[in-house]
Formats: sequence, C-alpha cells, structure tokens
Amino acid sequence: MTAGIELFAGPGGMSLGLEDRGIRSTGIEWDDNAVATRRAAGMPTIHADVRNHGPRDFPRATVLAGGPPCQTFTIAGDGSGRAETDRVVDAVKRMGAREVVDPRTFADERTTLVLEPLRWLLADFECSYNAVVLEQVPQALPIWDAYAEVLRAEGYEVATGVLRTEQYGLPQTRKRAVLVARLGAPVALPAPTHRAYTKGVPQHEGDPTLKPWVSMGDVLNRPQPFTVISNYGTGGDPKNRGRRTSAEPAFTVTGKISRFRLIDADGNELPRFTHAEAGQLQGLPADWPWSGSDISQQIGNACPAPLAAALAAAVTGDGI
Repeated sequence: MTAGIELFAGPGGMSLGLEDRGIRSTGIEWDDNAVATRRAAGMPTIHADVRNHGPRDFPRATVLAGGPPCQTFTIAGDGSGRAETDRVVDAVKRMGAREVVDPRTFADERTTLVLEPLRWLLADFECSYNAVVLEQVPQALPIWDAYAEVLRAEGYEVATGVLRTEQYGLPQTRKRAVLVARLGAPVALPAPTHRAYTKGVPQHEGDPTLKPWVSMGDVLNRPQPFTVISNYGTGGDPKNRGRRTSAEPAFTVTGKISRFRLIDADGNELPRFTHAEAGQLQGLPADWPWSGSDISQQIGNACPAPLAAALAAAVTGDGI
C-alpha cells in the first residue's frame, strides 16, 4: 500500500476510495463523531485540527488528499466564502510567492481552511508529495484553478474541473469541484464510466460505451418502488419540492437527508432513509459502522467513495 495523508478526513468516504486504489491514508479529523466512525471502521485517524500538524509529522506519506469544509462556500451555507472567493484566490497566489496569509482578515475562519492543503504542499520539507487529490463544492473551482497555477510552478502537472458523481457510479446526482496533480508526471481528470443522468431519459439509453447511471433502487434493498420528496423547496413552497422515483438517482445527499419523505405508488408514507441507506447513496457499504451522534450530518459531509476512487485512479502510477 502507498502511504497517504488525508486532511479533513470525515467519516471515511475519501479514505475508502483511496484504499480501493492502493493508497492507505491516515486521516486528520477534528470532529468527535466523524472520528468515532472512522475508528469503528478501522481507519488510521488522528483526532486533531489540521492546522496543528504538517508534513514533517507524516514523513512516509507520498499522497496528499482532502476535502476542506464547505459551509461558507456551499449554496446552503451563509455565503461568506463565496463572497470572498477573489480574496481566497489572491491568498493562494500570495502563498505561492511564500507570503504569509493572516486568516483573521477573513469573515469566517472556516473559509481559510481551504488554504490548508496548499500550506502542506508548499511546506519547506525535503519530501514532496507525488500526488494530490482534492475535492470541494463547485463554487470552489476558481480556488482550485489558482492552486493549479501555483502547483505547476512547483513542478506538478495539474487538472481541475467540476465532475458529476453519477458518472462514476454513485446513485446520486452531485457535482464536485476537483483537483488532481502529479509531481513531474502527466495527469488528467478521470474519464466518466457511467452515463450522465437526464430527467426523463431512460437508464438504458445514451452513450453505449458507458455504463447506465445507477438508481436508488439498484443499491437499496427496499421491497417496493418508492418516490422521494426532497426537503429542498422552491421559493419556500412545499408543492414545488422535487420528486424522484427509486428508478432514478438520489438528489444530492446533505446533512438534512433525514427530512426526505418517501411514499409508495398510492401516496402512503414509507419509512424514511436509514443511516445505512443514506450512506449507501454516498457509495459507502450498508454495514458502515456509523458511530457517535449527528450521523445524518456525517453522511452529508462524506466524500462519495466512488468519486474518490476515480480521482485516486487518475493519480496512481509509477513513482507514487
């Protein structure tokens, strides 16, 4: 196994995907609940703030991975990170020039956590990382693009973009801004393995060179078809909330997935998603040992394991 270090490791989605490609990562995570889940799953875990560690603490790691907190960038959040994206991009460039960035000048300190992977990558340490895998909400793409400029100056080949997770076998439509990089070696975003989901287009139709997208019904062991009524209202009007059947991928899974209603063909209420089922929609096994509290939020914060595996495949190769 190749040794990796994973920042903001969460409950294990990224770690599981990396391990699928031969990368055994030690995760740094500060949240008590996510740490409990990781440890129950047998994943190497440091219960700490990533800002209190650096590359020298993990000299064997040759892969750096992570998904910084997205609360200030996501549409569902307070928007302070999105409002300061230009300042974050400027901070990335300044860090590339080896200038010091003061996180106290930002409206929310969580916004500057997106700079932590770059601190690790630019640290004055004799062993550089051979490969990098990062993911965040789509609104963070300009930041990854700024990272790319800095990393290229450091000798990395880099690819960035926004990927659709159902195109990598996840039974859920979710978009993520990603960055993959290799030191002194070519790299490209992973090619889709599955078709993109389009409402109204049957699962079996589309590009014959790609696998069909995966539906909720394909992975969940439910005895009857169902319809999901999302908790995402349009303009606050419950009548406008989206609906998808079990023959379609799930809506984006967030920490509010427990609010999704499920009904049968006659409109009768069905049991809502269990933690195991919600985890499966993020690509985690049904027997994943969710532990601690606030499990719905853990699940919503998890990196989809199939996406992590695809990103890891993009950076695996000789020299890692």
